[in-house]
Amino acid sequence: MTRDPVETLIRLVEIPSVNPMGRSVSGPPFYEDRLTEHLEEVFRGLGIPCHRQPVAPKRSNLVARLDGRQPLEQGGRVLLLDVHQDTVPVEGMTVQPFMPEVRNGRLYGRGSCDAKGAMAAILAAVARLADERPPEMPTLVISCTVNEEYGFTGAQELTKLWTGAASEIIPCRPHAAIVAEPTALDVVVAHKGVIRWKCHTIGRACHSAQPEAGKNAIYGMAPALVALERYASEVVGKAAAHALCGPATLSVGTIHGGTSVNTVPDRCTIEIDRRTPPGEEPDEARQQAIDYLAREEELDVPLQHDPPFMRGLALSDEANGPLADEFSAAVQEVRGACRQLGVAYATNAAFFAAAGVPSIVFGPGFLEQAHTEDEWLPLDQLEQATEIYYRFCRGGS
Repeated sequence: MTRDPVETLIRLVEIPSVNPMGRSVSGPPFYEDRLTEHLEEVFRGLGIPCHRQPVAPKRSNLVARLDGRQPLEQGGRVLLLDVHQDTVPVEGMTVQPFMPEVRNGRLYGRGSCDAKGAMAAILAAVARLADERPPEMPTLVISCTVNEEYGFTGAQELTKLWTGAASEIIPCRPHAAIVAEPTALDVVVAHKGVIRWKCHTIGRACHSAQPEAGKNAIYGMAPALVALERYASEVVGKAAAHALCGPATLSVGTIHGGTSVNTVPDRCTIEIDRRTPPGEEPDEARQQAIDYLAREEELDVPLQHDPPFMRGLALSDEANGPLADEFSAAVQEVRGACRQLGVAYATNAAFFAAAGVPSIVFGPGFLEQAHTEDEWLPLDQLEQATEIYYRFCRGGS
């Protein structure tokens, strides 16, 4: 089954690995532990040693290694193939999330596009490489990381295997990394970072029959929202744009306040999303927004800002050019064309790059289908991605 990417993907989608996304939830669909167990069985069935790296309860990175013929001490190279195990939640889906269906050249189900399709392609390619052991294949480290969708903690923990104490499973810093995400088989060489945090207004509750006796926290948040909208368009949006990734952005994604309609709310909370192009530091971008709000004269309720609950780095294209060109050549062999792009979303790749590993992003599937109510993956891209991963990893091209 591992050698057939379609059958492999069907099994992967059947195993829920939903990221709670910060919610207090439990039950079989949530967390990555069942998928980790399955992947462990897959690698052992291929005769490839693997190692669990605990990150949090029910969440462990799984790291496998397929040795190349040239020993590392004699100049052998290490290539990291990374793909995340978690998916976004399934509420509102119009297809069965964990009962994959193949029709019209597509496979439907949660995670089929982001990013279990790429995981299936990698597993199928690695299975073939394990059988053939091409003479010029580098040592392959396959990392199946956790919590990519809500914090990148798996990727950050993984880098400790080569930046901290010596690790048996990753004996040295990888020479390059391919991070699997839906890129429609283009090569992503740069992407934005992201920082997200919660902002609160604190009021004073009272009965709605006497609203003047309290302080309405929702009303207090209103001028902050107006100020943030102005800041997003007049300050953030007019900053210098990155040539590949475009301009920085800021948006407010959620708002929550109040306990009942007949109670004046004493608390209102928004969540702020700030995207940072390469060259802009996420924490500095957050502080600039906070400072802007602090100068806003229309605010009559103090704002409280929580520490960030998500912080993703930007990926620069300054250090990955040779890797991108070499990988693009493998894509061109299979598809006849390949673009090198910058994108607006964040990935694990930036953390590997920050830890000294030239990194790019590549995989099957359209970003527009990721996280959707009827998520699907085109099977022709799945087959092509499998061949591309194989050709690049076998070396000697």
